[in-house]
Amino acid sequence: MSIKDQLFIYSQYLAPQALISSAFGRLAQCRTAPLKNRAIARFIRQYGVDMSEALEPDPTAYEHFNAFFTRALKPGARPLDASPGAILCPADGAISQLGAIREGRIFQAKGHDFSAAELLGGDDLRAQPFLDGAFATIYLSPRDYHRVHMPVAGTLRETVYVPGRLFSVNPLTARSVPRLFARNERLACLFDTEHGPMAVVLVGAMIVGAMETVWAGQVAPHGSRIVTTRYEEGAVRLEKGAEMGRFKLGSTVVLLLAPGRLAWSEALGPLSGVRMGEALGRAVL
Repeated sequence: MSIKDQLFIYSQYLAPQALISSAFGRLAQCRTAPLKNRAIARFIRQYGVDMSEALEPDPTAYEHFNAFFTRALKPGARPLDASPGAILCPADGAISQLGAIREGRIFQAKGHDFSAAELLGGDDLRAQPFLDGAFATIYLSPRDYHRVHMPVAGTLRETVYVPGRLFSVNPLTARSVPRLFARNERLACLFDTEHGPMAVVLVGAMIVGAMETVWAGQVAPHGSRIVTTRYEEGAVRLEKGAEMGRFKLGSTVVLLLAPGRLAWSEALGPLSGVRMGEALGRAVL
């Protein structure tokens, strides 16, 4: 690792992560036209954002930076794989890792892993259905579409908000910070599906202003305690490919599925680019 990379990692341990993220969150809500238009234009240039896909392609039409960042896409911009048994990718981005959950441990990077139980808030019973199951970790870069969709149809059973740190979640940090995704602030959404239990975990990161779900709105960032919310049977039912949440500034999605229920696509591996709606794998019938 270069000295520059080492300094970047060490600086994250020392930085006031919550304060920095809160400040960026407020700036991202600024409605002053010259400021927000300049910020959006610069972001588009720096990251090569393709506005031709956006439902509103005019960058100046967004009321603030967050509205631009969480922009909707044109109908048909992300076609859903309609083949039988397809497990859809929940977001645009790149595969960080995917594979099997081995004895309750999820692989992060060489020399680093974390437990499914700590990812889901520290409850062994909650993690039990995913022991020896399957996982996929998807990194959303700044240029990506930042809404998260359902890999399969499901009924929401429970959400668990877990407070934590706000390290960056880029590939360098994932290789360098132990238990990264089980340390950062996150929202675990647990569903019942035709393929068994499924967890979709939205992981926060440095300068992420907030996370939202379609059923509860904004999840308060930077809380101090675990908050568990249980839902009555059928209260929240989302179809395959439906939007379930979004990030206000980018982050990572960790998908957990029960054992023996799917086979990942052999074409996918670390750093594979993916788009929402593509098949990550196939259900085992």
